[in-house]
Amino acid sequence: MTSVQRARRQVRLSRALGLALTPKAVKHFEKRPYPPGEHGRTARRKESDYAVRLREKQRLRAQYGLREKQMTRVFEEARKDSRRTGDAFVELLEMRLDALVLRAGFGRTILQARQAVLHRHILVDGQIVDRPSFRVKPGQTIQVKPKAVTMEPYMAAAAGAHRDVLPEVPDYLDVTLEKLTAKLVRRPERAEVPVTCEVQLVVEYYAR
Repeated sequence: MTSVQRARRQVRLSRALGLALTPKAVKHFEKRPYPPGEHGRTARRKESDYAVRLREKQRLRAQYGLREKQMTRVFEEARKDSRRTGDAFVELLEMRLDALVLRAGFGRTILQARQAVLHRHILVDGQIVDRPSFRVKPGQTIQVKPKAVTMEPYMAAAAGAHRDVLPEVPDYLDVTLEKLTAKLVRRPERAEVPVTCEVQLVVEYYAR
């Protein structure tokens, strides 16, 4: 799939789910904020409870760019957590390495953040980690490796080029953007995580 095809797919998905998933999707979504297809403008009939829960699950999944199997695995882990299942679910997703690379501003989208990890450009406590699903622990430091910091995408990131399209850095991250380093100071709390989701509906979907 080409970059143009991926961009078009993200725009269609954004319109289907009712939220802009990438910076490029924002202007298209604002121009046509209804689902794609010939019936996109028409009012929908009342959706079933299942359809509402399914769409909310898809919204959460799309914001992290995960496969269904990955989502299910994290949900099962969240069910065993002492915290509320929904809160724990989002918090565990947020502690993924690719998610924190995005929150730190080292990339513009979750896909760019994942590529940075897969291309072995990201260090955790000084060691290369190439698994986007790697669970970062409080106290660990994330950084772009020295050999990669002179690459154009990271030079742009260090200059703050992505901050206009990303939420403010959450309090659970301590970021020094010009040095392309970030430290997870504590476990995220659901209320702080910048994702759009009625997480209780997602819990109900998986618990059905």
